[in-house]
Amino acid sequence: MEEGLLVRKIREGTVIDHIPAGRALNVLKILGLTGREGLTIAVVMNVPSRKLGVKDIVKVEKRFLEPSEVDKIALIAPSATINIIRDFQVASKRRVEPPAVVTGILRCPNPNCVTNSEREPVTPRFVRVSLSPLKLKCAYCEETLSEAEIVDQLVSPYG
Repeated sequence: MEEGLLVRKIREGTVIDHIPAGRALNVLKILGLTGREGLTIAVVMNVPSRKLGVKDIVKVEKRFLEPSEVDKIALIAPSATINIIRDFQVASKRRVEPPAVVTGILRCPNPNCVTNSEREPVTPRFVRVSLSPLKLKCAYCEETLSEAEIVDQLVSPYG
């Protein structure tokens, strides 16, 4: 296969690189991008990668990420890097890291957990137990969430 650019460079915006293969569409869901926003969006999936074997890439022109969006991306793509592009150049690059504590983003799967009680207004809180594979533990009942469960909750309309 010939090496080279698969997608043109963007002038201003965000490139999310090193997304595990098959998760680019989940990243778009987390960002609330449908393609109807009028932004130029490039999604490249299953690209060869020395680091991951294969990876996905998302480029969004004229869009920069909020810290809460970066935290959610880190939960579904812990190996991702966020590149901020200005005038066609990488202005900053940083690797995401799943937060040590996740509050109010996920729900505990344990129906008996205090966070699922209608009488108790307790915000769900999870503590990161491991990075690879990503695993979170409920701070209240100690129920664990696997990486697959985390992804399902973040991209499901019912999550």
